[in-house]
Amino acid sequence: MNKLYVVATPIGNLGDITFRALEILGAVPLIACEDTRVSSKLLAHYQIKAKLVSYHQHSDAGKVDWLIKYLKNEGDLALITDAGTPGIADPGNQLIAELVTKLKDQVEIVPVPGASALATALSISGLPTDKFIFWGFLPHKKGKETIVKKIIASEITSVFYESTHRIMKTLQKIKESMPPGAKKKIMVCRELTKKFESVYRGDISQVIELLKNDNSKGEFTVIIS
Repeated sequence: MNKLYVVATPIGNLGDITFRALEILGAVPLIACEDTRVSSKLLAHYQIKAKLVSYHQHSDAGKVDWLIKYLKNEGDLALITDAGTPGIADPGNQLIAELVTKLKDQVEIVPVPGASALATALSISGLPTDKFIFWGFLPHKKGKETIVKKIIASEITSVFYESTHRIMKTLQKIKESMPPGAKKKIMVCRELTKKFESVYRGDISQVIELLKNDNSKGEFTVIIS
């Protein structure tokens, strides 16, 4: 039975990869990755020579079908993303869902755990983590206001990802939507485990002020109590 290895890769620091992940990436005949240019740098760092095929959010149904046929008829496949764990706010989930539906008893899906921005940020938040809601990337427009209201009303910790270009607008939207006297704590992390890692804590107004002086780029992980 052929195997799909779902392999977590570093979210920044290349040292944050497991021995098992390196062993598997060096052994499989093919690796499906989000961006071949990004993944080539990781593999070159560890002197892994592997054949790469791109699979990302803009891949059509034909690419999913091709990967499924490969797993069924050709051999093992490793699935990685640019950073973190495939399938978490990531199109890898679509491939896995199709495999579960179409090849449930013909392909083994094997998790190879490792880094995740979600777990990394939660671990240093100091906020309640026994229960939390993960929203992935918030919608750009349609449905965003509804989710913001749910985050504000939630009695458990909320986590979401946001881009450089939208982080300030999103935080401002949350601030404007909060009822008077709301005392929610917030933590915003940028470039976790990388050279310019930044963590901002406080209430929503304090964090917005701190971010005004940060002109660096990078994806953000936001946690709200």
